[in-house]
Amino acid sequence: MRHMSKALIALGLLSFSSLSLADTPTLNSGDTAWMLTSTALVLFMTIPGLALFYGGMVRKKNVLATMMQSFAITCIVTILWMVAGYSIAFDSGNAFMGGLSKMFLHGIGVDTLQGTIPESLFMVFQMTFAIITPALITGAFADRMKFSAMLWFMGIWVLVVYSPICHWVWGGGWLGNKGILDFAGGTVVHINAGIAGLVCALVLGKRVGFGKESMAPHNLVLTVIGAAMLWVGWFGFNAGSELAADGRAAMAMTVTQIATAAAALGWMFAEWIVKGKPSVLGIASGAVAGLVAITPASGFVGPMGSLWIGIAAGVICYWGATGLKHMLGYDDSLDCFGVHGIGGIVGAILTGVFALKGIGGTSGLIEGNAGQVVTQILGVCATLVYSGVLTYIILKVLDVTIGLRVSTDEEREGLDVALHGERVE
Repeated sequence: MRHMSKALIALGLLSFSSLSLADTPTLNSGDTAWMLTSTALVLFMTIPGLALFYGGMVRKKNVLATMMQSFAITCIVTILWMVAGYSIAFDSGNAFMGGLSKMFLHGIGVDTLQGTIPESLFMVFQMTFAIITPALITGAFADRMKFSAMLWFMGIWVLVVYSPICHWVWGGGWLGNKGILDFAGGTVVHINAGIAGLVCALVLGKRVGFGKESMAPHNLVLTVIGAAMLWVGWFGFNAGSELAADGRAAMAMTVTQIATAAAALGWMFAEWIVKGKPSVLGIASGAVAGLVAITPASGFVGPMGSLWIGIAAGVICYWGATGLKHMLGYDDSLDCFGVHGIGGIVGAILTGVFALKGIGGTSGLIEGNAGQVVTQILGVCATLVYSGVLTYIILKVLDVTIGLRVSTDEEREGLDVALHGERVE
């Protein structure tokens, strides 16, 4: 009897030890390899992807200045994210902002884990999101902002707008606790950048000659190459947001491909019907609109949901980039709001419609959970208000202090020569 008791005690201790080990995070080499790849893919989206996409759409005299913005933002956000952005976004703090104990990446070593991957890798992955979000905004004010003002604006914006909203949704903040579904950045990245871009366009005013002179893209080959790079890189953006190499990541990749293709065709056919011809710029823009819209939904919806999200994004973003912009008369140079703002809103709300419990653990409207749509709308509105108001304040302060806009003569000459002393021959 005594031997049996000892055996039972030993078995119990062994079981307890096994449970404790199972609860302890351990490094997974497969997850780590996938996240290293995903991180490189997301960075690839900004440089060279977005730089080429935007660079091809401006006039020839501004192509270098436009590409310079993406490159410079990559550099400045990298440093600011290391210094404070990551801590504000992901350190434990309150419902609205993270703490500062991870400033300068304090406490992050080679053995520090975030789930099953190194925390340093998680930090860099999130850094690539922080890089592309302000870079998207530059499309709204292309051809007219001073380079110095752009650097100050983006530096301040990423710390006081992007990082807090990131904390709200992904860092343990109030929107995440409310149950918002945003797998890879519908609110954090696209609505955030879209509304900031619209505010920039309104505050800076229209380009010289807007509505009177031709401002057609100077090189659509660059734009299509950039769009293709964005499409490929977006698999890191969406499937990588699972932070693991598993079935949900594979489904995120699947629905991303379906929605992108559907949106490209939706935009193409809408334009074909309205204007009589399908344009190269249209199908490329439609693909990006689909990528934007499926971003919040990618870890929550199935193939049929992604198909409908893509179709809706293509048609609605076509209207946003043409009909809405012309109706309201603002000069969103490269349709930052029309594609990212409108597409992000469409995707965020439809995530609440098509979410499947079997994929992401939360049901949407089609499975009887109408409240999820309300939660999604709350997240959309909160992002629009906070980002819009703070962006306006930052711009106004900079306008009073250093000035936002280049002179009329510099704008006519072109920013390549005026700001950087270079030109494309």
